[in-house]
Amino acid sequence: MSKTCYRFFGGLLTAQENWLNKMSERGYRLVQTGKLLYKFEECKPDQVRYCVEFIGQKSADHAKEYRDFLEDMGYRVFYKNINLNYSIGKMRWRPWAEKGGRIATNATTFNRELLIVEKENDGKAFALHTTYEDKETYYSSLRNPWLSVLLMFAICAILNRSPMMCVPALISLFPVTIYQTQVIKNRRKAKTKEW
Repeated sequence: MSKTCYRFFGGLLTAQENWLNKMSERGYRLVQTGKLLYKFEECKPDQVRYCVEFIGQKSADHAKEYRDFLEDMGYRVFYKNINLNYSIGKMRWRPWAEKGGRIATNATTFNRELLIVEKENDGKAFALHTTYEDKETYYSSLRNPWLSVLLMFAICAILNRSPMMCVPALISLFPVTIYQTQVIKNRRKAKTKEW
């Protein structure tokens, strides 16, 4: 028996990951994704575990290499969008991305900014980033898009002398602060580990 759910999590990666793991606990395994669509089939309760990975900063080639690497390790991998875009021929400029990923189109990573990674539940914690250096790099990649938004609205607020433009800047400051805290925490732990 299959189950179809329609949800939108946007950039709330942890919320999406927790929801997928709760679906697994109820005995549902992901088989297909779409813009809002999550299609599941029945399985044993808690048979699989999920991680949600942001890859919007990667070029199309690096994103495919990473997906292939995960699949070679035995994981099932699904692409997922982080935004809702219902048009054809879209293009997005990502100043914070790596070279080759700064311009995202339908042929590259546009609407494929996330990877949902599934593994068989072996009772061990499921984490894709295990070293402090790797975690620091990952949290930096999560921080940089929000930092771009913060800077863009802050500059517009200053140039236009508009207090209303400060609102989105202040909103984007929240995730920047959270991710920067994680970057600093993992950097310190990596240095402590070296001694």
